[in-house]
Amino acid sequence: MSEPKAPTPTPGDTYKGWLFKWTNYIKGYQRRWFVLSNGLLSYYRTQAEMGHTCRGTINLATANIAVEDSCNFVISNGGAQTYHLKASSEVERQRWITALELAKAKAVRMQAESDDSGDECSTSPPSGGQGIGARNSEVQSTLRTLGSKVEDLSTCNDLIAKHGSALQRSLSELEGVKLGGDTSDKIRQVTERATLFRITSNAMINACRDFLALAQAHSKRWQKALQAEREQRVRLEETLEQLAKQHNHLERAFRGATVLPASQSNPTADSKGSGPGKGDASDDDENEFFDACEDVQEFITIPADPKYHRRSGSNVSGISSEIGMDDGTTSLDEQSLASNPESPQSQEVEPVRKRRTRIPDKPNYSLNLWSIMKNCIGKELSKIPMPVNFNEPISMLQRLSEDLEYSELLDRAAKCQSSLEQMCYVAAFTVSSYSTTVHRTGKPFNPLLGETFELDRLQESGYRSLCEQVSHHPPAAAHHVISERGWTLRQEITVASKFRGKYLSIMPLGTIHCIFEKSNNHYTWKKVTTTVHNIIVGKLWIDQSGEIDVINHRTGDRCHLKFAPYSYFSRDVARKVTGVVTDKDGKAHYVLSGTWDEKMECSRVMQSSRGGENGMEGRQKTVYQTLKARELWRKTPLPESAETMYYFSSLALTLNEHEEGVAPTDSRRRPDQRLMEQGMWDEANAEKQRLEEKQRSVRREREREAARLASTAEEAVIEDSITDSPLKSVPQDNYKALWFEHHEDPVTGEPTHIYKGGYWETKEQGNWDICPDIF
Repeated sequence: MSEPKAPTPTPGDTYKGWLFKWTNYIKGYQRRWFVLSNGLLSYYRTQAEMGHTCRGTINLATANIAVEDSCNFVISNGGAQTYHLKASSEVERQRWITALELAKAKAVRMQAESDDSGDECSTSPPSGGQGIGARNSEVQSTLRTLGSKVEDLSTCNDLIAKHGSALQRSLSELEGVKLGGDTSDKIRQVTERATLFRITSNAMINACRDFLALAQAHSKRWQKALQAEREQRVRLEETLEQLAKQHNHLERAFRGATVLPASQSNPTADSKGSGPGKGDASDDDENEFFDACEDVQEFITIPADPKYHRRSGSNVSGISSEIGMDDGTTSLDEQSLASNPESPQSQEVEPVRKRRTRIPDKPNYSLNLWSIMKNCIGKELSKIPMPVNFNEPISMLQRLSEDLEYSELLDRAAKCQSSLEQMCYVAAFTVSSYSTTVHRTGKPFNPLLGETFELDRLQESGYRSLCEQVSHHPPAAAHHVISERGWTLRQEITVASKFRGKYLSIMPLGTIHCIFEKSNNHYTWKKVTTTVHNIIVGKLWIDQSGEIDVINHRTGDRCHLKFAPYSYFSRDVARKVTGVVTDKDGKAHYVLSGTWDEKMECSRVMQSSRGGENGMEGRQKTVYQTLKARELWRKTPLPESAETMYYFSSLALTLNEHEEGVAPTDSRRRPDQRLMEQGMWDEANAEKQRLEEKQRSVRREREREAARLASTAEEAVIEDSITDSPLKSVPQDNYKALWFEHHEDPVTGEPTHIYKGGYWETKEQGNWDICPDIF
């Protein structure tokens, strides 16, 4: 008997509850939380999502409500939206039907009233007595509200008549039923309809009782409260008008008081011999183009009195002197404003060679992914034989070279006078390398051992890049870039990957180094984890998550970047990246924010302080008071029809383009990759198997040679009785990289491969005899 005690839908109330919604043929009906309010039916996955994530909304004013059976019903607004819903019981379904019909009737009525009121407002002449017109409007609004309540009662009356007729039909059918097996079903049906009739009647009775109670007991009180609210509103409007005038007067007086001392104190500031006083503050105001005051007011929320501005000005000058801006060098702000509107074209030179802008469209081949992946759970991706159907027609070496898509950021960083400004651009460069991955769900080709890839953009962008696959298990690639514009980039990346059934995690291991010649600043950082979701069912999508510490080993400056993982329950922007640039003492100078697929901005920190406690952990947040954000980097739009070309960027489209004079081990000469690009996937799969088997046979031969050398070394140890075994110097696979040497990194202490030179000289000579035959 607890079912009839459930909340009965009443006119005007918000109605909430659980229903089962049809999603698709794989998941079927899923339990969702529905909310009916103001003529709109919305649903959420859980009640916790009500505050931030609505999964769908349908307007009942134009919707049709149809009952399918005892528990199922359909809501549709003409084809654009259709909800197939199921309640837990027929009683629960009827509660929802009653609430939906009440809400629909009210929504239709309100829509008609709004149209009528709009016509009335457009035709009524302006009245000279605004107070009388406002009071008449409120009286009319009250009358409309009461009329709406009466209409709700009329709707309930119609529903009672409807359910009463249904109950009468069931009773008539019961009279004509012969005693037999279907008697119990008819009796049950009559009982349920009687229950529904009682629920609807109770709703009618409750609505009538509430209406009468409100209309009789509180009408005078409402009138008095409305009158008091009107008088209070008038007083508040007058007070606010006076305060606004006073505020405007004080602001003009304050600006007039602060501008004159600034101009008078310039000679004192130029002398720089009187210490950090008002002269420094005014000098920094000039460096900020004299609109720094507006920026500070935009972000600093404490009262803007003269004492505070004097204190704030001293802080500004202190920060400026620390980062080298007290001499008028505002390179970060000026460069951002000057270069970003044309970025990255503003830094480009007219190319000598016209690069291609299209590749053949991707064929539409179907393939059962689960039949391949079900036996690969828990294995490393590099050890799984995959057909080219899951690849994109570039190798991992070429994908690594795509980090240079926005190399102009390093060009700008090389021109910075301040290491902290330079750090901002280096941090933006680290983030920009992920922008090309947002739609790139294809897997690049695993490079063969000894495979290389050169990217010569000396005439266009001022740099030359070389990659070489220096290890096969685990796969490791060494990369070296030298730029004529004052920087060098090197890295060795080993990819560790795991397939977990629903998602694929790719963990790049290794350190990236960037050295600037002019300042000798040496930066290092690591990459974050890339996750490919919906491997089995659904649309593939990529997320980047983790933290990066960009460290300047010469000055001790540091930038801590955080890539926020995507969450259904987060209110933040998707793919968000935040960071703070600090000096060696831990003092913040810049705040970075943006997304890894669109743009990055930096804001200069004026002051920092500890704020309130951070949630249940009890830790205090750091509050940064910053100037207006300046854009560091913005993603260049993808080429036209990129979705048919593997979502390649403009640079990626040129990576596999034929070039004369490259090494015979270059990725451009790889036949299976070339066949895939041309759309011949069956031939590419056959060629891929041939290359992999050739590599295995070469590896087996190399292992046999390594075993023979190890045996010889052991005999030498026994004969010479040497304590330190030479076995340590024998490589495990007896492979030695051609263009890179294995060293211990002088900065991080990690074992790594460093470019030893000779490649570009060999290319000029055209003598590639030292290159192995890997294709």
